Amino acid sequence: MKPQVNITAVVDVIGALSDGSLLGGNLCLVDNGDFASQSQGTAELCTVVVPGQVIQWTALAVDLQTPVDIRSITFLGGPGDSDTNGSAPGSAPGSDEGGESLELNVWTGVVPAYLTPGVPYRYRLELQMYEGDHSILHVDSPALMCA
Repeated sequence: MKPQVNITAVVDVIGALSDGSLLGGNLCLVDNGDFASQSQGTAELCTVVVPGQVIQWTALAVDLQTPVDIRSITFLGGPGDSDTNGSAPGSAPGSDEGGESLELNVWTGVVPAYLTPGVPYRYRLELQMYEGDHSILHVDSPALMCA
């Protein structure tokens, strides 16, 4: 088993901003975990993990000239879930190793031992593209699930 699972959010920023949504093919989530995660390549990725494993999220734009950053990751209302705003349940927020920026390229968390195996723990992935009122979009569909 890998000590760390990487989750990459690949974003069509132009499509997402034009549509006002990360759905419809504008967001592709993939992971490199050892287990059979469900819905690879979609906004509904369910990453299978084990307690103690480190999870690292990164965001990449399809067009390298358009910026995209992770603004927050918030776990939603399941048993043991909490509103952590940037961290996996039971872990510290991610870091950009540079200060107080809200826009982070990499977020890291640790899978806690109290998650119930086989239960998906949904999270909100909030991304920021450029600046302005309509530059922040989110999805509530991805999840973590303990093996």
